[in-house]
Amino acid sequence: MKKLTRQIRVGSVPVGGGAPCAVQSMCSTDTRDVAATLAQIAGLAAGGCEIIRCAVPDMDAAVALGKIKHESPIPVIADIHFDYKLALQVLDGGIDGLRLNPGNIGDKWKVAEVVKAAAERQVPIRIGVNAGSLEKELLERFGHPTAEAMVESALGHVRILEELGYREIKISLKASDVMKTVSAYRLLSERVDYPLHIGITEAGTIFSGTVKSSVGLGILLADGIGDTMRVSLTGDPLDEVRVGYEILKSLGLRQRGVNFVSCPTCGRCQINLIKVAEEVERRLQGVDKRITVAVMGCAVNGPGEAREADVGIAGGKGEGLLFRNGEIVRKVPENKLADALLEEIDKL
Repeated sequence: MKKLTRQIRVGSVPVGGGAPCAVQSMCSTDTRDVAATLAQIAGLAAGGCEIIRCAVPDMDAAVALGKIKHESPIPVIADIHFDYKLALQVLDGGIDGLRLNPGNIGDKWKVAEVVKAAAERQVPIRIGVNAGSLEKELLERFGHPTAEAMVESALGHVRILEELGYREIKISLKASDVMKTVSAYRLLSERVDYPLHIGITEAGTIFSGTVKSSVGLGILLADGIGDTMRVSLTGDPLDEVRVGYEILKSLGLRQRGVNFVSCPTCGRCQINLIKVAEEVERRLQGVDKRITVAVMGCAVNGPGEAREADVGIAGGKGEGLLFRNGEIVRKVPENKLADALLEEIDKL
């Protein structure tokens, strides 16, 4: 069962309080380049991204983010470090959320200024703790970045905001170590009811990062932990969104796009199944239909899986059977299988 957390709103997107886990990403563009950033956001939104975060390294970026926010099709979060003036600028520009650790902003009056401006605009603040940048005092006390140290760091930042009467808070605890991240979130989930943003930070490239994120986020989501998520990959942010939805889809938590089933192939397969499957999956990336598509290689499991799918193929010798809604439609030559499958999908 999903843990019921406090609900906040990031722009138009509800977070926590029983709302579906929202899929986020972060722009890889220079925020100061408004046109390039908006173009990337538009592509991500079309791919299903629900909340986008942008880096704000200086005042030029903070000013530019106001322009980006007003043209963005999805809510925008500003990623702020150290300088409270950057937070005040993006708040004045109408930003939907802040990623900001109050402990590294400096004097308490600076934090109070940011909180006052955020409260006036009902803008939530995400406290983002990273194992690679814990406070020196905690590293000395715990010896190294443990899950317990990460939780203590987060609670310290939370106390600063709570003392200022601010509770529109979201929290993340990220490490590149999968099980350390899982342990930290489990510990924190027992101690707070704020919504949690989950992710495995610096997870790696599309291959290793997808594996690590799927394991770590899958465990947490199965535990009922996670109100928003980002799959952190070294690559195109659109891949982060796609992987995020696949993780949620595999757990039955969200449904976007096609549920794609294909067999691993074996010595019985008599068609180039890998080529067919890859082509079909590539061509399905822009299709947002709530259907199951099966691409199977032989007569052992193929007909059964294809019949259970909305549309499917089961390979034979140089050809395949095309199924739709459990019924055989026709035999199709191997070189026409992908086209035939997509034609049937278009008819649904």
